[in-house]
Amino acid sequence: MGRSRRTIPEELLLLALDPATGTTAQPQSLDLGLAGAQLVELALAGRIAPDGDRIAVVMPRPTGDPTLDSALELLRRRGSPVRAVHWIGGPRLGLRQTYLSHLERCGMVHAVAGQMCGVLPTTRYQATDTAISREIRARLDSAIRTGVPPDPRTAALAALAHAVGLGKHLYPGNEGRSSRSRLRDLIRHDPMGGLVAHAVMDVQNGVAAQPRRERATTAHAAHAPAARAGAVPLQPRRTGAMARAAAH
Repeated sequence: MGRSRRTIPEELLLLALDPATGTTAQPQSLDLGLAGAQLVELALAGRIAPDGDRIAVVMPRPTGDPTLDSALELLRRRGSPVRAVHWIGGPRLGLRQTYLSHLERCGMVHAVAGQMCGVLPTTRYQATDTAISREIRARLDSAIRTGVPPDPRTAALAALAHAVGLGKHLYPGNEGRSSRSRLRDLIRHDPMGGLVAHAVMDVQNGVAAQPRRERATTAHAAHAPAARAGAVPLQPRRTGAMARAAAH
């Protein structure tokens, strides 16, 4: 993979950077999003492919990107397809800092040392070329405004931006409500991006921690009383991505 094109994890991080404060919006969910963005980028590079709700390595050859190749190797070592929700919910210590340092080496951001409360050392990151961030944002704005199906990279980026909660950062307030809704709708334009985005939202909602058999048993128990009484069946309880989508 050449370095002439920015990766989706890089673009997601640049979208999350606040130009005024130098901090990242939604830092906790952003870590999950970066792990998911790696999966999408590897899929676009032809290294992995979805297998139901699982991720399978189809070509273990390195991409040339050290951070992506590290993730690819970890997936390869699993030996069998892994559920996207389990992969994204796994430990990802330092992933955000890894990408921030990478962007700094590439000259896209620069670190600004400071202090919190006049004592604790802090590091903030400012974009060195705001045109890059504007170009990324313009692609999302265009997809939202025109309604024209975006390219797979932009669709996946939009899906991940929605999944990690960047909608309110990018399109704040009541005036941004329709844009946030359309951002969410872009999730349907890329199957891999949609799979990963739903997995990110499921992890945030704790769905990954609940065994599948337990979820099925709970759902069956919820419907049983109504069925016995001859009543109208209850609607399925919205969890994970469905709950997030309904909330917007």
